[in-house]
Amino acid sequence: MSKSISKNKKEIKIENFIKLYERSCVENWDLPALTDYVSGSTLTYGKMASLIAEIHLFFKSNGVKPGSKIAICGKDSTRWVVIYMATVTYGAVIVPILSEFNPVDVAHIVNHSEAEILFIDEHIFEHIDPEKLLNVKGVMPIADHTRVLFEKDGSDFSNNLRLIRRRFRRRYPDGFASKDVKFADRDNSEVVEINYTSGTTGFSKGVMLTGENLAGNVCFGLDTVLHFRSSRALAFLPLAHAYGCAFDMLTPLAAGSHVTLLGKTPSPRVLIKALADVKPHLVICVPLILEKIYKNQILPLISKGTMRWTLAVPFLDNLIYAKIRKKLVDVFGGEFEEVIVGGAPLNHEVEEFLHKIKFPFTVGYGMTECGPLISYTPWREFIVGSSGRTLPIMETKIDSPDPENIPGEICVKGTNVMKGYYKNPDATKAVFDKDGWLHTGDMGTRSSDGTLFLRGRSKTMILSASGQNIYPEEIEAKLNNMPFVAESLVVERDGKLIGLVYPDYEALDRIGVAGADADATMEKIRQELNKLVAPYERLTKITLIPHEFEKTPKRSIKRFLYTQ
Repeated sequence: MSKSISKNKKEIKIENFIKLYERSCVENWDLPALTDYVSGSTLTYGKMASLIAEIHLFFKSNGVKPGSKIAICGKDSTRWVVIYMATVTYGAVIVPILSEFNPVDVAHIVNHSEAEILFIDEHIFEHIDPEKLLNVKGVMPIADHTRVLFEKDGSDFSNNLRLIRRRFRRRYPDGFASKDVKFADRDNSEVVEINYTSGTTGFSKGVMLTGENLAGNVCFGLDTVLHFRSSRALAFLPLAHAYGCAFDMLTPLAAGSHVTLLGKTPSPRVLIKALADVKPHLVICVPLILEKIYKNQILPLISKGTMRWTLAVPFLDNLIYAKIRKKLVDVFGGEFEEVIVGGAPLNHEVEEFLHKIKFPFTVGYGMTECGPLISYTPWREFIVGSSGRTLPIMETKIDSPDPENIPGEICVKGTNVMKGYYKNPDATKAVFDKDGWLHTGDMGTRSSDGTLFLRGRSKTMILSASGQNIYPEEIEAKLNNMPFVAESLVVERDGKLIGLVYPDYEALDRIGVAGADADATMEKIRQELNKLVAPYERLTKITLIPHEFEKTPKRSIKRFLYTQ
């Protein structure tokens, strides 16, 4: 099988990860760094550096050494960010844990990572037995740096916390100034983060990300001017996830940007108000947000009879599209350069429409194992249906006899690729081949300039009886656009394709549809869907499920629960 490789030659200087923030704190001392959206409280870069220095003293007094593991589990906040930054700039290894993980998984990750200190939201800690945390010396609430929730017998945790202010004043008798900012000297080859994946195919694995991996993402973001000094960012994706971490926190803080932490569930109402208040210069989001806006606000508007007629008239269609574009731009704050969509594939119908109205969006591709970025293209150069161009600091390879036309597995090498899975050599060996290529598990094609076009996961691909490759995600994207379908999965049962559908029960109730009528409605939807897909992709039946699909904290469906 032939292997086609893309390597973009543009040079990007990769700086020392920790020193990026040492320099940023000094150069941006008086600028706002972090704001809690709910409380409105703001930390300047100088105040953030002072709090970091205080935590460094606390770590030292508790015997934390370079390479020691510090875990954090809670909702995003300025305090969350300060703890993360204090850990990595001390030279310790941060273990961010998604707050949506269940308490059993949280405890397992804390133990598996060998974390010595755990910072956690109190409502999560209530469901964890501290005696089962094997290596943890002490547990502290994220929101309150003056209290201890638990400490191991024989540790001096509480006493060290009580003395920290006194020790800080003794260390900096004239107050903490920019000349006092001194972060750890650690080579970029050292691990700085262990990020446990929220995998859709089983239990999470600890991805070891080095300073080089994270600096690759950050330095690419700086080189591309995704953020800049005094630019505004609204962080509403979980910072414990690689995507939000890299581009809503690490890159803006290296650039001297002002990051506002939403700190609560980004429901459409909450998010739209926050975007209007903050007016970010860049919006990082997942497809679900754009897809909901399209399905709930735009689709009903353009589906009306009079509107359909108007859109068929030349010139009038452009006027209407311009109005819709302006409305969408205003929804996202009105002052952004682009919306970067990542974390999952964007629904093709939504993507086509956004492109038609010239909405400034682009789609990137990555994975936790690359911290996360693999490909990205600025929106003005973005090709619809693609996932951006391979980064200059990365290489991509498609295992296929015809990489531009026949999908094969996407494999990657380069600056951003992880060191491996923590304490899991078998899993590491399974994803790296003998030549050092990381096998992503994603299927796709690639154009000659390195632009990637994703088709689906290799593990979810279904081989039809006639030998055709079926990517269920592509069928699901069409099915999810149908009326009364909230979400769906396409699975194989006895050689036939079945659609599992969680319906929009609220919409069905509004028109008085229930029971057998609901089944009849879904049968009509199946027939309509089958007109839109290839003959070998047609569904034999649709089965309704009564509850939402089980999901990962990233809101991806745990497909393995429904396909086994």
